[in-house]
Amino acid sequence: MADQLFLSYTLRNYSQENMLRYYEKLLRLFPFSRLARNPSTFKVIPVDYTEPAVLEVPMPAPVTIDQVLAAAKDFENADSCYRLETWWDLWQFDAEWKLTPSRAALVCFGPEFAREDDSHLEIEFGIDAHFLPQPEVHGSLVTIQSNIKSLLKLVHDLDDALPVETRRLWSESGENFSEKLQQALQAAG
Repeated sequence: MADQLFLSYTLRNYSQENMLRYYEKLLRLFPFSRLARNPSTFKVIPVDYTEPAVLEVPMPAPVTIDQVLAAAKDFENADSCYRLETWWDLWQFDAEWKLTPSRAALVCFGPEFAREDDSHLEIEFGIDAHFLPQPEVHGSLVTIQSNIKSLLKLVHDLDDALPVETRRLWSESGENFSEKLQQALQAAG
């Protein structure tokens, strides 16, 4: 069963004063889709995820990072969450392998935004099946390796650019994604 895949960062000396600078680093390093024609959506959510967004605006493709940051700065607050629902290109199988836009969300949590853990930045990568070989699908191992390389390059770039205290790659079920990937690679052969 496919799970949602997440990458979470907790940063040293994180505060309201520097949170949008770190979010900008994430946005500038993220490999936005070159194939997407659908708009992205930027949201500012106050207090916690049960509250309605105080801002929700479409961002036409290609995403203009300066426009996202300007909107975020208009609503800068320690108890807000900044969420860009966007696209990146991954290999996906639908009768054949194709490089197609896949949903992702880039999130910055204000230090006082209510959430389950203490992460400051988070990326939702969509379903973990995009990064796991599927032995029953021809060419899966080689093609999925390309998706994994894209993921690992982004993690490496973010690790270099941010004052990382902790980093966690995890799936919605709570399973350790690294172990899940290792098992899938061994099964694929």
